[in-house]
Amino acid sequence: MGITMREKQTPLLTVTTLKVGYPTHQHDPLFTSLNLSLLPGALVCFMGPNGVGKSTLLRTLAGLQKPLEGMISFSSQPTSSPRKSSLGLKEISRKIAVVLTDKISAGSMTAQELIVYGRYPHLDWSLRLTKADEAAIQKAMEATHVLHLKNKKLYELSDGQLQMVMIARALCQETPIILLDEPTAHLDLNNRVEIMNLLRTVARKGNKAILLATHELDLALQTADQIWLAGKNKQLQTGIPEDLVLSGAFDEIFQLKGFDLKTGKVQHEAWRGITINLVGEGPEVLWTKNALERCGYRIEENGKVTVHLRIKESKPEWVLDRRELFHNLNTLLNMLSGIGKD
Repeated sequence: MGITMREKQTPLLTVTTLKVGYPTHQHDPLFTSLNLSLLPGALVCFMGPNGVGKSTLLRTLAGLQKPLEGMISFSSQPTSSPRKSSLGLKEISRKIAVVLTDKISAGSMTAQELIVYGRYPHLDWSLRLTKADEAAIQKAMEATHVLHLKNKKLYELSDGQLQMVMIARALCQETPIILLDEPTAHLDLNNRVEIMNLLRTVARKGNKAILLATHELDLALQTADQIWLAGKNKQLQTGIPEDLVLSGAFDEIFQLKGFDLKTGKVQHEAWRGITINLVGEGPEVLWTKNALERCGYRIEENGKVTVHLRIKESKPEWVLDRRELFHNLNTLLNMLSGIGKD
């Protein structure tokens, strides 16, 4: 059976010749002539240097700020133009949920009370929650694993917990599009990974388009379906992470110092002048190579010294030149440090 082309998806959001900036600086916009789209099921990471205008573009897409020129359309229906908003904010809020970095002043509010705000675009004048509203709130709290926090005051939450609550509020809004500004900022690695994985799952399973501005280069490269890369000439480069890495786009924009983006590793100087032939398989080899390069050794196939990595009873061990056995990398490195230079 031959390979069939995937059916072309209809964008949930389309940007046409968009000019973004502030009315007082009409002749010096942040972005100009943008033509972009957000597809269902896609997690898009929006990246670029500080001050380039990522937050401003997000606010413009969300209808919180008018574009200077161009059109923003939701499934072919205009949501915003420089002259007027074709849709009101309430209508837009049924299509786009936003998680910004603005501080929350109502710290005495409970987590559940904040999440309930996500249902306001769907409520009538009485502001009474229906069973459908309550079900949406429950589903959002379950997806973000914050049910146990629902009666906690916001000031009692950690940064990671508060961010999850904010995402739950956006989820219960039940919009096809979610925009987030730096959702992982100031969080530890575990919370950053959890949030990125959650957003990827929500996009895929909910067939939503999720766009987030982020500085998390390593996580974006591993989780994003597409990247919007802001840089020179008030334009965006777009594509899958791998293509942008291989094309040199990231190196051009960020001018990375001491980090090899193609390998995803910090570049180390082989200052010891000793080459090592590393033999073995599995993830243990990667960590062994990392330790050796970090300590100034160069890894080469015909190295002066040979290190064999093997697994015995599910534990790694290292053999130096087929003679000396080591059960941890630290003792191996100590032994290698006594070997003279070439």
